[in-house]
Amino acid sequence: MTQTNHQIVRDFFAAISRGETPDALFTPDMTGWTASSGTSEKARFLGGIRLLTTIFSGPYHYSIKSLTAEDDRVVAEVHGSGMLVSGEAYANDYAFIFRIRDGRIASVAEHSDVALVREKLHPLLAAAMAKAGV
Repeated sequence: MTQTNHQIVRDFFAAISRGETPDALFTPDMTGWTASSGTSEKARFLGGIRLLTTIFSGPYHYSIKSLTAEDDRVVAEVHGSGMLVSGEAYANDYAFIFRIRDGRIASVAEHSDVALVREKLHPLLAAAMAKAGV
């Protein structure tokens, strides 16, 4: 079970590094939580991940530093880095907590440097949302 749960989380980071959110990775009732936006249902959370791809000029690469799994939980220490459309490099460190159910992600909580997110990402996200009519 632990190895399978590790692989599910590895698959998650590989997919979102490519800007993908394959439905097969998530339970229908999946929820996401971030320190900057609180709890979201599946569609909003995954839409946010897809929206992030529009503010980077290339992939935002997630590099897993460690994974710890027990029962239905996986904790991932991750470093993310990429180039913003503004030409500025962006990097952040994260702690993700996943709950796995029936081989799929049922919930994910993302902890990061919220001040950095608000300063560097929120203005670009607001502009992307306005452009998309969201």
